[in-house]
Amino acid sequence: MPLRLIDPADLEALSRAALTNPRRRQNLNLQADCADPCQRLFNAVGPENYIRPHRHTDPPKPECFVAMRGRFQLRLFDDGGKVTERFDLAPDGPVVAIDLPADVWQTILALDPGRLVFETKPGPYVAMVDQDFAPWAPAEGSPEVTAYLTRLRDARFAGA
Repeated sequence: MPLRLIDPADLEALSRAALTNPRRRQNLNLQADCADPCQRLFNAVGPENYIRPHRHTDPPKPECFVAMRGRFQLRLFDDGGKVTERFDLAPDGPVVAIDLPADVWQTILALDPGRLVFETKPGPYVAMVDQDFAPWAPAEGSPEVTAYLTRLRDARFAGA
């Protein structure tokens, strides 16, 4: 695989693309294809984006997130959907990166427009199966998402 350089203009274009994407997120994959044993990507996500709480158990895959631009929160949940931990991530801290085990219920909330993270996880890429999506959280695109996302952003719903 040839050397690949990513410059600030590439990341700015990625952030702009996320704004026009109906899902309000866009990624820039660095791996040659989905079969690569290490998935590496930049992920641009806007504050109005919803990432359904999920975990990676089938097959088990840990994930690593590195804050590149903007602020976001990583929320962890117990098996019943209660928030157990909240981590504020940003390029200047308090946390810059987090490495998660495979079996943790999690979601990311963007706090700023143009939020950008670098993400890695073992490959190959396999579309998530239903058991890896939280049964207590609404499916992406469902009418319940707006109310759930509002509750999730509410400080009283922030867990510990």
